[in-house]
Amino acid sequence: MAIIITIMTTLMGMTMITDRGLAALLAWTSPSYPVGAFSYSHGLEAAVEAGDVHDRATLVDYVGAVIARGGGWADLVVFAHGWRAARDPVAFDAVSDFATAFRGSSETALESRQMGSSFLLVTRKAWPHPGLDAFAARLAGRPVSHAAAGALACALHDVPLGAALIAWGHGTAANLVSAGVRLVPLGQTDGQLATAALMPVVEAATARAQVTELDDLGTAAPQLELASLAHEVQYSRLFRS
Repeated sequence: MAIIITIMTTLMGMTMITDRGLAALLAWTSPSYPVGAFSYSHGLEAAVEAGDVHDRATLVDYVGAVIARGGGWADLVVFAHGWRAARDPVAFDAVSDFATAFRGSSETALESRQMGSSFLLVTRKAWPHPGLDAFAARLAGRPVSHAAAGALACALHDVPLGAALIAWGHGTAANLVSAGVRLVPLGQTDGQLATAALMPVVEAATARAQVTELDDLGTAAPQLELASLAHEVQYSRLFRS
């Protein structure tokens, strides 16, 4: 009886995602969504060049660091705060500006801002909402981070925060694994094994992100930042970051 009550309580407290919300979330975090994610590696290309990432295990370590304590972690926290502030223009714009500044190198800043502007542009056309148009008007040409733009779209289209965060974290991890498969190189099976191995990291990071204050946000991944800086002057490269 106690087990039945526990299950019912859990289900009643769950925020369910609608079919339309799920479709939108799948579209926005798909590799086919035209934000240019395929052209960025978050410094991974330099790490492969240096020999720091050379197999599946080291790829999982690198991407896991991005999600757990690097730029991916910062994006998850910003996403959570942006989602909650989405219907308060002043509060949301403050989160958005904070997110735009939260990058350790010029290339990772370019990565976030270019994908953010592309996401906002495409989403306003394919998944329109007055709140997205109002935000674009307030931006007046200023940059926007990918995470902030995604959070706004999810909140305005009633995609629950928990589902949105998991999808966003998974999308980040999967994109970097895809880059690693091409760079190391690895086989497609190794790529899927790496993605599966990263899911516990994504789940833990999304849980922490929902209870982390912006004032407490920080990163602790100096090797990732150094890889990104090295990539800026790398002689031959395939990716933009």
